[in-house]
Amino acid sequence: MLYCLNEPFNSLLKHLQEVTVNHIELDDEGLHALNKRRVKKLKEAAKAHNLDFVVHAPWAGTNIASPSPDLRRAVLKRLTKSIVYAGQLDCRLWLFHPGSRTGLSPIYPGEDWQQNLRSVRALLKVARREGVEIAIENTPEPFPSLMKSVDDFRRFYEDLEDDIGMVLDVAHANLNSQIQDFLKQFSKKIVHMHVSDNDGASDLHLGIGYGCIDWETVAKLVRKAEYGNLIMIESAEHVEESVQFLRILFV
Repeated sequence: MLYCLNEPFNSLLKHLQEVTVNHIELDDEGLHALNKRRVKKLKEAAKAHNLDFVVHAPWAGTNIASPSPDLRRAVLKRLTKSIVYAGQLDCRLWLFHPGSRTGLSPIYPGEDWQQNLRSVRALLKVARREGVEIAIENTPEPFPSLMKSVDDFRRFYEDLEDDIGMVLDVAHANLNSQIQDFLKQFSKKIVHMHVSDNDGASDLHLGIGYGCIDWETVAKLVRKAEYGNLIMIESAEHVEESVQFLRILFV
């Protein structure tokens, strides 16, 4: 539902009456930030229209690797609330972004990486308490995220000493030319996929087929990886057209 994030929450509810799919990813962000009242309305919509939800955690200004203990605690408190709401919605998945480097990263080398790991472990603990599956997403160039590349994720899984799924954002992986590498090396870790298109230089969230991604090759790689979970359209435009494109592509 990223495409309508700039619309009021009531508009989101109207869109849910019109969608031609059953699987919906909600953004717990901006005008659509979750609260108890909204969770109740979303549960009613899910029952009325046979929908199931995935929740995308807040991401704007959210840095789980912040060097400030006070800011990091505030971020984790907000994300904990989001996980609780996801549990109340009986979500199949809650997904979030890794931490980012800051201006202090060169002064304290490696500290942001350790804070990222500590925060992920804390979120896993909350998720298990709430009975919610969570997963972490590869983020795009040129932002200062700690986890953008295949090498970043390989190191992450070696250092975490715990189990968590990956959300493969195909468009993000396209920006560092690593779609194939992600699908080959992490086929057993990928539990959810985001798809949109771009020009290979910026994360534009274009409709499928409106950028430079070779979707026929992507479909072949996805089949070869024996991926069997959701493929979620995260385009900001041409959404219904993108749905039909993928339905034809993956038949």
